[in-house]
Amino acid sequence: MIEGLNGSIKPFFKELHQLRNYKGNSYVASTIYNLLEGSAIMESHRNCLRVQDPYSLRCIPQVHGASRNAWLHLKETIETEINAVTDNPIIINDELTISGGSFHGQPIALPMDYATLAASEVGNISDRRVYLSLEGETDRVPKLLVRVTGLNSGFMILQYTTAALASENKSLCFPASADSIPTSLGQEDHVSMGSISGRKLLQVLDNVDKILSIELLCATQAKDFHYPLQSTPIIESIHQHIRKFIPHIEEDQPMQEILQKALDLVKSGELLQIAQTVASEKALKYKTTHLDDFENY
Repeated sequence: MIEGLNGSIKPFFKELHQLRNYKGNSYVASTIYNLLEGSAIMESHRNCLRVQDPYSLRCIPQVHGASRNAWLHLKETIETEINAVTDNPIIINDELTISGGSFHGQPIALPMDYATLAASEVGNISDRRVYLSLEGETDRVPKLLVRVTGLNSGFMILQYTTAALASENKSLCFPASADSIPTSLGQEDHVSMGSISGRKLLQVLDNVDKILSIELLCATQAKDFHYPLQSTPIIESIHQHIRKFIPHIEEDQPMQEILQKALDLVKSGELLQIAQTVASEKALKYKTTHLDDFENY
C-alpha cells in the first residue's frame, strides 16, 4: 500500500527509530525498509513535492510496533502460565499445604484485553489506508481504484466493510477484566472475567483478518496502476502469487469469492512463506538490532 500510494521510505529509516528505541517499532520499520529498498516505484517519486505522508502510512512502525509489543507481552505471559502450577490448594510437601489464589486468571485476562485493543488498532489503521487508496489523489492511481467510475463504484463498498469491521472492533475493546461480580456467597468476590477477554480477542482477530484481506485487494489493485515500474523481488513475487487467484478489477462485479480468496491468502501464511523464501534466495537480511527479540513473530 505504501508503494501504491506513493509513500515515502524515510519514515522507516533506522536512524529515526534508534532515537525512540522500542522493539516493536524497530522491527516493523526495518522489515518494511527491506521490503521497499530498491523499488523502482519508490524511486519514481523520490523528488516529489509532498512534504510528508498521512499518519496511516508514516506512522506504521509506531502503531503496528506498539501492537507487536502488546503481542510480545501476551506471549511472555502465556509462556509463564503454561509452565506454572495453578491448582488450589497446593501441596508443597508432607508438612505444608497452601490454600491460595494461583488459579486466579488476572495475569492472563489483562494481557488479553491489552492484545484485543492492540489487534483492533491494526485493523483501524488498515481501514484508514484502504480509505486513502480510494481518494484518487495519488498519481496514476484512479479514484475508487478503477479507471471508469460513474456506473462503477469500484472498491467503495469494500471500504464500507472495513469501516464497519473496525467500528465493531472498537465496541469490543472494553476490557472484560475491568469487571467482576461476586459469586459463591461472597467467597469468590473478585474474578478476572478472562474467558470473556479471550472470546473478544478471537472475535477481533477474525475481523482484523478480514480488514487486512481487503487492504490486500486494494494495495494490489493500486500497485497495478504503476506498471511497468517494478517493486522489489519480494513484493513482486507476492503480487504475482496474488494475481494467480485474484484478477485486476475493471468494473463492478460480485466480490464474495474474491473476498474469500483474499482472506484465505491472509490466514494461510502463504505470503509470508513467499517473502521468506525470496529473502533467503536473495540473501536479504534485516538491519535491526532487535530482530532476535522477535524471532518468533
